[in-house]
Amino acid sequence: MVNTLTAAQKAARKAIESTYSGRCNIYERRDLRDEKTKITRKKEEVLVVKNQPCKLSFEKLNALLQTDTAASRTQGTKLFIAPEITVKPGSKIMVKQNGVTTEYSASGVPAVYPSHAEVLLEFFGGWA
Repeated sequence: MVNTLTAAQKAARKAIESTYSGRCNIYERRDLRDEKTKITRKKEEVLVVKNQPCKLSFEKLNALLQTDTAASRTQGTKLFIAPEITVKPGSKIMVKQNGVTTEYSASGVPAVYPSHAEVLLEFFGGWA
């Protein structure tokens, strides 16, 4: 039974990864300490994952975003990526897919499955 489940999970992962048409770089902000000077720099952007295969998925959400001047329909953006890749909330994710490069921010804790991880994204507006 365990071998059947493992084989099914591997097949599911292979099928999902065959749809990956993008590549991403993932950045985190970290305090960096210079060991020579013993000075800690505040919040430097650090590349933690480079050129990782991935896929963006888009969906229109039925909710309307109301502002003082207008209402607009919102779009959900989700990143599919290998389950062993750690994507921390607030990370900056630069995705190139279909010849377009866009910067996003991970908006929450990823949903991790045996075959893949799903990360909800929003447009990157700068580090908080």
